Amino acid sequence: MAERASTSAGANGTTIMAARPDAIRNVVLVGQSGSGKTTVVEALAVATGAVTRAGRVEDGTCVSDYDDIEQRQHRSVQLSVVPIGWDGFKINLLDTPGYADFVGELRAGLRAADAALFVVSAAAGAAGVGGQTMALWEECASVGMPRALVITHLDAARADFDEITATCRELLGGGAAESMLPLHLPVYGPRGADGHRPVTGLIDLLSTHVFDYSAGAHTQAETTPDQAALIDQARGRLIEGIIAESEDETLMDRYLEGAEIDLTTLVTDLERAVARGTFHPVLLAAPPPEGAREGLGMVEILELITRGFPTPAEHSVSASEVDGARPVPLSCDPDGPLAAEVIRTASDPYVGRLSLVRVFSGTLRADDTVHVCGHGPIEARNHDIDERVGAVSLPFGKQQRPLGQAIAGDIACVSKLGHAETGDTLSAKDAPLLIEAWRMPEPLLPVAIRAHGKADEDKLLQGLARLVAEDPAVRLEQNGQTRQLVLWCLGEAHREVALERLRSRFGVQVDTVEHRVALRETFGSTATGRGRHVKQSGGHGQYAICEIEVAPLPEGSGIEFVDKVVGGVVPRQFIPSVEKGVRAQAAKGVAAGYPLVDVRVTLFDGKAHSVDSSDSAFQTAGALALREAAATARISLLEPIAEVAVTVSDDYVGAVLSDLSSRRGRVLGTEPTTGARTVIRAEVPELELSRYAIDLRSLAHGSAQFTRAYTRHEPMPAQRADALRAQSNGSG
Repeated sequence: MAERASTSAGANGTTIMAARPDAIRNVVLVGQSGSGKTTVVEALAVATGAVTRAGRVEDGTCVSDYDDIEQRQHRSVQLSVVPIGWDGFKINLLDTPGYADFVGELRAGLRAADAALFVVSAAAGAAGVGGQTMALWEECASVGMPRALVITHLDAARADFDEITATCRELLGGGAAESMLPLHLPVYGPRGADGHRPVTGLIDLLSTHVFDYSAGAHTQAETTPDQAALIDQARGRLIEGIIAESEDETLMDRYLEGAEIDLTTLVTDLERAVARGTFHPVLLAAPPPEGAREGLGMVEILELITRGFPTPAEHSVSASEVDGARPVPLSCDPDGPLAAEVIRTASDPYVGRLSLVRVFSGTLRADDTVHVCGHGPIEARNHDIDERVGAVSLPFGKQQRPLGQAIAGDIACVSKLGHAETGDTLSAKDAPLLIEAWRMPEPLLPVAIRAHGKADEDKLLQGLARLVAEDPAVRLEQNGQTRQLVLWCLGEAHREVALERLRSRFGVQVDTVEHRVALRETFGSTATGRGRHVKQSGGHGQYAICEIEVAPLPEGSGIEFVDKVVGGVVPRQFIPSVEKGVRAQAAKGVAAGYPLVDVRVTLFDGKAHSVDSSDSAFQTAGALALREAAATARISLLEPIAEVAVTVSDDYVGAVLSDLSSRRGRVLGTEPTTGARTVIRAEVPELELSRYAIDLRSLAHGSAQFTRAYTRHEPMPAQRADALRAQSNGSG
């Protein structure tokens, strides 16, 4: 057999290197929080000898979930890559967070991978296949990504393999449920006093062999009569499912006529169907017993990955020249043009910024100069630049093992790319390319922040820039209307991690403050006002009098200033001064401190003094006139209205509609969409949406997503407006 992958001893341990792209498998593990993804990754690392004990590398740290925040919070918050070697293949396992707040990291994992293992906990029952899992399954299906399922926690008291498999078929399989079938059945030991029933082995339905894992090793055992009966029941269904996806159209006829289909044909057709993404096998997994090397199902998972999952050459991405003028075809060829993508950015206290990179074409070598290009309008790009690559290394927990180069299809870490951000493209400096961006979720939870102290003010913007570069799911907004610095996050946990990273990683302490919505004021009726600014204090005094009329205008009109002065009662040179004063006061507000909009201000009379009148005096008079007019008029508060589109499981449509009504929402309509879900469209005041990202997740048990877009400002209900005015006057 030609060389596919090899290992070499480095200073920090064994480094796995791929000789060619078809010896690489990139697999992302997807599943809800608590499903056991990290446990499966660690068990696979132990089974292949990548680590000597569960999840630990030479320095004693975890091979996955090694970040300090992950250690403190006991959950995955970022994408991690664990490279292992098996049967001449290099396998890059991408462990993703299961919590919905970190779906940005998960999408990065999907972009870097060529196939997905969906990990489902049998202990959770139907709840183990939630709305997020279903949405991601459909997303993978839309791009044809091959998928398999791994069932964990089968030893739990309430775990039922048949039940959880049926649930997966119902919720994920849809109309293609016959293509989601188990390759193995669990073998159970006696149930313990605590209700748990240990899984001691598995039955391979195709070979009909029984494998015993009770001693922590993959050994063949004798088949019992009861096990033979189980095989007879399940094997025929599996064979029919495989044959249905076979490219040999005569195979089904031969099978129905009673012909025996040989095992080699079945396995070959199974592997082809899995690689095409048309058959989704169900496998089992359990960690190894204490001190043992092989966890249940690990050998079977490794064989599926290496034999059934596709090579990197079958994962295509779109690229174009940097100016977007011409598409550039890419192939997974180490000798082709360089095209790689930064899928995660992190800061290391010793080596600085580290970029986790997936190479789609060409070879990325240490010390090469590459072109770094981000997305967005060309004039807005601040990192369309050539940079020299530092070390190219293999990520393994907190360790970086020297690699030297990464060929097409591989994943590696690159140091010293000071301008590269997550999602950026690395390409040859003389042939710069831009890979099409992957879809990221829109952060919808606002968090207003301010520096905790003077020392933090100096570091705040730099820390925020580094935070956004590492996590593109965080959006930074400097709101000119409310004068607030706002971080937009995906949820409470995402917010807490972002603030913790600012503090512990970037040395910036911030305080959170109440998020303000950009309200506005307008006149609800016509009013007049007289501004009199007359002062005499020796020498030149101040003298300016102006009279104005203020009338409401349609939405979007802004501030309109009209000069109707006759007879020169206000000298021509001071009319712009009156307008300047009016506009300055309008920006400050006239009732509750919000900007005044959509009015016509007409200057129709006034008085001046030949010596004491001045530009500043008439500015002050104009502001006073506007305030006096507001004191006698009906002032309306305008609140921003957002159009919201909520996609939710049909089971929760009623609850979401009721909740939108309680938020003063106006439902515009509903329409069914795929997967037994409904899209609800409504207009909702933005004041009611500050916590909607959190509340909707709780209300719909994670099965809903929403988008929002500003539409207009409209008058706020009088009672709510009065309460805000009172609050504003009290705080002032």
